[in-house]
Amino acid sequence: AQIRYSIPEELTRGAFVGNIAKDLGTDVAKLAAANLQVLSDSDSQYFSVNVNTGVIMVSERIDREQLCGQNPRCFLHLKLAIENPVEFYRIEVEILDINDNPPEFPSDEVSLRIYELASLGARFPIQPAQDPDVGTNTLQTYHLSANDNFNLNVKARTDGGKFPELVLERALDREFRAFHYLVLTAEDGGSPPQSSKIHITIQVLDANDNHPVFDRPSYGARLVENSPLGTLVVKLNATDVDEGPNGDIRYSLSSHNSAALRQIFAIDEQTGEIRVQGNLDFEEATVYEIEVEAKDMGSPTMEEHCSVVVEITDVNDNAPEVILTSFSSTLSEDALPGTVVAVIHVRDRDSGEQGKVLCHVSPDLPFQLRKDYEHQYSLLTSTRLDRERVAYYNVTVSASDQGNPPLSRHTILPISLIDVNDNAPQFEQASYEVLVAENNPVGSVLVTVSAADPDSEQNSRLSYSILRAGGTDPGLDPTRYLSIHPTNGQVTAKFPFDYEQTTYLQFHVEVSDGGSPALRNRTLVHVFVVDQNDNAPRVHFPRAGEDSASQFRISPSVVPPALITKVVAIDADSGRNAWLSYHLVEATDLGLFSVALRSGEVRITRALQETDASAHELLVVVRDAGEPPLSTAVTLVVLVEEKGPEALQGSEARAADGGGLPTITLYLIVSLVLISTVSLVGLAALGIRCL
Repeated sequence: AQIRYSIPEELTRGAFVGNIAKDLGTDVAKLAAANLQVLSDSDSQYFSVNVNTGVIMVSERIDREQLCGQNPRCFLHLKLAIENPVEFYRIEVEILDINDNPPEFPSDEVSLRIYELASLGARFPIQPAQDPDVGTNTLQTYHLSANDNFNLNVKARTDGGKFPELVLERALDREFRAFHYLVLTAEDGGSPPQSSKIHITIQVLDANDNHPVFDRPSYGARLVENSPLGTLVVKLNATDVDEGPNGDIRYSLSSHNSAALRQIFAIDEQTGEIRVQGNLDFEEATVYEIEVEAKDMGSPTMEEHCSVVVEITDVNDNAPEVILTSFSSTLSEDALPGTVVAVIHVRDRDSGEQGKVLCHVSPDLPFQLRKDYEHQYSLLTSTRLDRERVAYYNVTVSASDQGNPPLSRHTILPISLIDVNDNAPQFEQASYEVLVAENNPVGSVLVTVSAADPDSEQNSRLSYSILRAGGTDPGLDPTRYLSIHPTNGQVTAKFPFDYEQTTYLQFHVEVSDGGSPALRNRTLVHVFVVDQNDNAPRVHFPRAGEDSASQFRISPSVVPPALITKVVAIDADSGRNAWLSYHLVEATDLGLFSVALRSGEVRITRALQETDASAHELLVVVRDAGEPPLSTAVTLVVLVEEKGPEALQGSEARAADGGGLPTITLYLIVSLVLISTVSLVGLAALGIRCL
């Protein structure tokens, strides 16, 4: 059997479709016992059946336009299966359209360009609106906003489509209105109806239907004779209300003008400016009448004519002329005063006093004019030149006649000075002092020397080199330790410095320019090597092997604080890095012995007892004051014996004390004497000065 239902689209979930038990005439309880199942032909399960009530309900949103598109009728098919006995029922659900979609245009705006002279009745199609609904809910009609020039015509096709088009009912005039703004509305037949709008912008394209118009029928002007070339005579003004090429005006001299007049006057076709391009001579003509035409660029072109009357006034109309007979634009900066730079010839086409010409140059420049004879001058240098101070001169030669008012002409002579290598390079500093920590990395930059040369080009290209300074130890060749970049002056180290070998190094850096001959200069560089704590203290006494200890013997009856021995160490570093201190780190009995912090003397601190050991091992550490500190350890073995080695050991200790210290002691005494002497001399000088 087959059952048919009809429902509108877009029902909510759970909406009632039909009662299958009632429509099949079957008891609801039997349907539940028969294992009722609903099968759908589509991928989505749009419906469900309540087996307890037999009601078919909507389980998913149903969009008729998505399911069936523009088909006028839309169906969903279900199969109802029951068991005991097995039976199938076909259910057909018709989906009815509702007005849930408004008509929509492809875009919100559209632009049209229509020629100004378009024929009446011309049609301009507009993209139609689309409405996915069907029947009366789909697009039904269009409406056009009120306007003076266009009507709306709607074409209906056999498939029901409706296409709007604009019909020109009244002629367009771009000069009156260049743009028209219309609104087209699409409306469907639903209840209530839905609609959408599209804004139409119509640009009216210009046609050449207006000719140019001058702002006056004729123009007048006055000019003095021999006005300079390019002098503005008059500026014409014509307008054309058209646009684009149709309103683009070009000016020209009419063909009615003579060839001679065309050689004297010219007109700018863009601006309408008439300018002088030839010689105006009052003796030849006192009035010129120029015929001018203005044309637009339309097709066909339209034109207008006017006349320009130019009156010529007679004046002192010939300015002096300056002619360069000979001129050199370059001059060496070492040229002697009186060197000829240019030979100048002057003339004035006027006669009498108006034809006499005087020339001069600015007195602030190192140049002067010498009058050779009538109408000829020579330009000479008046003083020494220096390119580094002024490299370029603009020498203005002024020529004036004796007319009333006088006329003058100025000619600028550009003169460039050629550089001469007359300046030696100069270092920024007379000497450089550099502090370098020993063990510096190879290739590190120690100092950068810099020099400058006010000359130019090749004469200012500098090259640096290292030279040995006078009085330097011949064995300290600076080029062995250092290198310099020839162009940027960076001094770098070839090897690490060792303060214990070299504490000071001085050398010259020479800079030379690229001139011919080259000029040179030197600067002195002092390099002071700063000590680093890179040497551990070295024990000179007592001497022992790496894995052995020095032995000393004492008597059991020795009286404290008896001197057992003295540890003597030397540090190859200097300053604070060589300040040594002595420390007793380990001992068989720490309370029995002591080590002097600065002298290294090892002494017994109390009397020996029978319970004390017969052999004592002491570990003495010698540490410097560097950062970080370095240290060395020495092991001493003290043997307690009754026999005579005590006296022998005492002599050994004294020998060690006397043999290991004289040099150091002597240095200390000499230093103390020198310091005292300098202090006394200073105090005496201060006292004398006060007296």
